[in-house]
Amino acid sequence: MARILLGVTGGISAYKAVELTRLAGKAGHSVRVVQTERSLEFVGRATFEGITGAPVLVDEFERDPARGAFPGDPAPDHDPISHLEVVRRADVFVIAPASANTIAKLAHGLADNLLTSAALAAACPLVVAPAMNNAMYENPATQANLRALEGRGVHVMQPGTGALASRGEWGVGRLPEPEEILAFVEAILAPGYAPKSLDGLRVLVTAGGTREPIDSVRYVGNRSSGRMGVAIAAEAARRGADVTVVAANVALDPPDGVHWVPVSTAAELDEACRGTFPDCDVLVMAAAVADFRPASATDDKIKKTGRDRLALELEPTNDVLSGLAGIRRPGQTLVGFAAEHGGDPAAQGRVKLERKRVDAVVVNDISDPAIGFESDQNEVTIVTAAGGRAVPRGNKTAVAVAIVDVVEELRSREGAPA
Repeated sequence: MARILLGVTGGISAYKAVELTRLAGKAGHSVRVVQTERSLEFVGRATFEGITGAPVLVDEFERDPARGAFPGDPAPDHDPISHLEVVRRADVFVIAPASANTIAKLAHGLADNLLTSAALAAACPLVVAPAMNNAMYENPATQANLRALEGRGVHVMQPGTGALASRGEWGVGRLPEPEEILAFVEAILAPGYAPKSLDGLRVLVTAGGTREPIDSVRYVGNRSSGRMGVAIAAEAARRGADVTVVAANVALDPPDGVHWVPVSTAAELDEACRGTFPDCDVLVMAAAVADFRPASATDDKIKKTGRDRLALELEPTNDVLSGLAGIRRPGQTLVGFAAEHGGDPAAQGRVKLERKRVDAVVVNDISDPAIGFESDQNEVTIVTAAGGRAVPRGNKTAVAVAIVDVVEELRSREGAPA
């Protein structure tokens, strides 16, 4: 368990710091929060205090009721100077979001509030996650300040590119997603420093969409990009799992630290899964596997010349998930996916849960073009024997967190080691 001191500055992206705090606590870390006065305009103390169970500090001269201690630590028997004691006990100090104003102060060694005073006194690693308008971020002054911080050993995260706070504006300056910040911080801490919730667990994830050849050029396929499966694999690896990804025609970069097995057809995916499945503890079947394939495929290209039409005879592929469920051993957890077009997702998930003999089914409605295939967004319902859980629309990284949370709950409920 690491002691993470989180500094929150003023900016609309301060709401992401709330989720970062929750994720860090769920990963087993102990968190204290210091805020600037301006950040209180966006998120109040009570929100962070409710999540951490520890008082939030804002002013240099206010008394710290915890006397610098992090949750789970004994408090000292005297009242130390708050901005010195809380950072002295921290294993890492993360400033997220870091405004342009705070970055400028840090670069020039100013200490005019609790957060900047703590940063100046920090002997632990300091992480800065900038968040601001693209014009402010790209300004030469801000870039010079960031270079100065990096030159002193500060770990500076690169902001994301996308929609900004001002309506209609787009550019660089978005605060990285909370999952990305936590992964960045954990990578800085010494390997093995903090136990993770999925340490030692072997997870098999399928991703992408299979392609069934018609001839040497054409195929029957689907629109799955593999983003959801890759996000799940990355989240499981972040929690300490040994992850293998069977990737069907996925053009994305593999997450760090996972085993990557590229395949093309449903038969190849089936074979790859059967080779890995006996040794895995968890299977997450996120790939869109073709239900049918051409009954015969030619080795060369079918010519259009002289043809008025082309008729294809299709035959069913093997049901990969059901086949693996039939050979599962005690202690394995199986999660399937169902792409449905409208209807009641919970009811659809229950049917598939029983028919496939799995522990959970993730249902997404592909009738909405804004989510699902080829989109960075998703909105799903996770169905287990205990009922259905709606996961609201969000980026696929956040949805992956919810799915892996359910995996952990299933394994805890069944008494399997997590």
